[in-house]
Formats: sequence, C-alpha cells, structure tokens
Amino acid sequence: MVSMARTTLAAAALVASCAAAQSMELTSSDFRDGTTLSLAQVNSRCGGENRSPALAWSGAPAGTKSFALTLFDPDARGGRGFWHWVMVDIPASATGLGEGAGTGKGLPGGAVQAANDFGEAGYGGACPPTGSGVHHYVFTLYAIRTPTAPGARGSALAEYLKSNALATATLTGLYKR
Repeated sequence: MVSMARTTLAAAALVASCAAAQSMELTSSDFRDGTTLSLAQVNSRCGGENRSPALAWSGAPAGTKSFALTLFDPDARGGRGFWHWVMVDIPASATGLGEGAGTGKGLPGGAVQAANDFGEAGYGGACPPTGSGVHHYVFTLYAIRTPTAPGARGSALAEYLKSNALATATLTGLYKR
C-alpha cells in the first residue's frame, strides 16, 4: 500500500512537472499554428516582403533568465534543415515581438540576432525551392535558465538551447512554391 502511494505521488509529480513545462504558449496574430504563411512572411528572394510575424508568448516558468527564438525549416536541404532566424538574450520580462522585429527595429533591450543560413543577422522568411512541396517553418521559443553560449551557431546553438531550456513552445507555419 505504501509502495503504491509513493508510486502514485511520483506519477502525480511527474505529470505536474510536465504540465508546467508545457504551459508556455507561443502565438501569432499573423497566422495560426499549422496554417500557411502570408507573402508578408515570405523572403523577398521568393517574391515576399520578408517581414517577421508578430509573436506573443505567455506561461514562462519561474527561473527564466532570458528567452531565445529560432525559426527552422526541417524540410530544407534534403532533411538537413535551414535556420531562418536565431535570436538570443531576449529579456525575461519580454512577452512578445512586434511584426517586423526581425529587421532589428523594436527589439527588446539586449536581444541579439545571430546569422541565419542566408548569412545575415535577422529574419530570413520562407523561401523553399519551387516544386519541393510544403515546408514547415517551426518557430521555437526557449525559456532559458542560463546565459546564452557566446558564438554558438546553428545546430550547436540549438543543442545548447535544448539542454538549458526550462520550457519551450512552438508555432509552425507552412509554405510551398
């Protein structure tokens, strides 16, 4: 009976911790999760406006020191993926980014945009090769418990963020040409 009570308590604690970790939410007024991005979010190289969407978040866990945001297309380069946007050191007090923040205007103080796979610091909108089918553009917000690793890029930065995240939230936009 005592063993079963301990198991029940342990399971309840695990469920509660998972629920807390999943309580962070990332939304956009420009598109809903799983819907097609507009031409505003498409890279100018592909006929769009290359404007980052407005993003809002809530539910960050206690202990969050900063946020990081990435935009990754896992369908690009034969499944190797493509980094469209990387931003770190977003202050823990921030609750969102305005439309077009990927240009560097209106960023929260201290936020830093790293180079994307276009070789530019800032937002690089959707731009899949013509005929390559639907691509998934995954915005991931990380609530971070430590300072960001200086100089980390691409997959190394993603691994650092994953291992130091208190919670994550994702929002996926779709696009094809």
